[in-house]
Amino acid sequence: MRIGIVCPYSWDVPGGVQFHIRDLAEYFIRLGHDVSVLAPADDDTPLPPYVVSAGRAVPVPYNGSVARLNFGFLSAARVRRWLHDGAFDVIHIHEPTSPSLGLLTCWAAQGPIVATFHTSNPRSRAMIAAYAILQAALEKISARIAVSEYARRTLVEHLGGDAVVIPNGVDVDFFAGAEPKAEWQGETIGFIGRIDEPRKGLPVLMRALPKILAARPKARLLVAGRGDEEEAVETLPAELRSRVEFLGMVSDEDKARFLRSVDLYVAPNTGGESFGIILVEAMSAGAPVLASDLDAFAQVLDRGEAGELFPNEDADALADAAVRLLGDPVRRAELRERGSAHVRRFDWSTVGADILSVYETVTAGAAAVAEDERATGLRARLGLARD
Repeated sequence: MRIGIVCPYSWDVPGGVQFHIRDLAEYFIRLGHDVSVLAPADDDTPLPPYVVSAGRAVPVPYNGSVARLNFGFLSAARVRRWLHDGAFDVIHIHEPTSPSLGLLTCWAAQGPIVATFHTSNPRSRAMIAAYAILQAALEKISARIAVSEYARRTLVEHLGGDAVVIPNGVDVDFFAGAEPKAEWQGETIGFIGRIDEPRKGLPVLMRALPKILAARPKARLLVAGRGDEEEAVETLPAELRSRVEFLGMVSDEDKARFLRSVDLYVAPNTGGESFGIILVEAMSAGAPVLASDLDAFAQVLDRGEAGELFPNEDADALADAAVRLLGDPVRRAELRERGSAHVRRFDWSTVGADILSVYETVTAGAAAVAEDERATGLRARLGLARD
C-alpha cells in the first residue's frame, strides 16, 4: 500500500505527535508498505529518507503551547506536488484542524483520507470560531481516529461527527530491553519534558522537592529536556540545587536507559494533554509512575491501577506520594509489574494493526464506490437503466 502521512509540526522540534508519526511510518515500512511523510523542516535539517520537507515552520501559540507550523502559498504548492508525486492509496493527516499542512492537504487531496485528532481542549474558542472554514475540509475525511477519549470528546463537541479511539503507540520491547545506567540509579526521581513550558509541570515538582528531600536525604531529581536550567531551580533553596541534575536533550536510547534507571518517574503535567505517551514509555521501561490526575493520564494509567495519581497542581500531595513510594520498594515493584502488563495494549503490534485496518476499510470503500461509478457510467453509455 502507498501511504502518505502528514505531520503538522516541525520535524526540527521533537514532540509527541512527531514521535508518533515517525514510529508509525517505520512500523509500516517494516511491514513492506511504501510510506512518505510530509512535514515542516528547515532546509539544513537531517531527515529520514521517508520524510519530505514542506519548508520552514514558524512558531504559533497552539493548545497552551507554542507549535511550529507551516502554512501559506508556498506550502500549498509543496503539498500539491507531494500528492501528485506520491499517488497514494491512502492519506493520513494528523491534526487536520491546525493551521498547517494537514488543513492544506485536506483541501487539495482526492481519494481516501484518514485523520487523527491528538488535541484535547474542551474549551477551544479558536476551533469553534473556525468551524465554518474547517467544515468543508473535514467533510472530505473518510475516517477519523482520536488518540484518547478526551481527544474524541473535543472533536465531537466542536466539530461534530465521531471517531474511533486508537491510542498512540510505543515500541514496548525497545524500552523494556534498555540497559540501566549506574549513575542514574539510587533513589532517583525522573522527569522528562520541556523545562520552560509550564503545563509540563516542572514548577509543581520543584515546589514539592524540598519536602521530598527533607524526608529522603539521599534522593535526587534527574531532569531531561531543553530549557533554562537556572530559571528552573531559582525557587529552590540554594543548598538543595545540587540535588537536581539536568541532562539536557537525550537520545531515544538514553531516554529508554533513563526510564529503566530511575526509582520513580513523576509526570506533574497541569493540562493540555490528550494522551500521555511518556507514561506509556515509562511503564514500558518498568518505571513506577506517579502522575497528576488529568483525565487523559488517569485513562492511560488504568485509573490508578498501573500507576499512582495525585491531585493536579497539588505539590504537597505530590511530595507525600513520592516520599511514600520511595520508601516502599514492594509497592514500587507492584506498580512496575502492573504497568508492564498494562502497557502491552499500546505496543505497535496492536496499535499499528488497528490503524492499518482503518486504512484497509477506507480504501476498500473507495474502490467499491469507484467500481459502482464505473459501472453506472458504462450503463449510461450503453443506454441501459439500473434495475
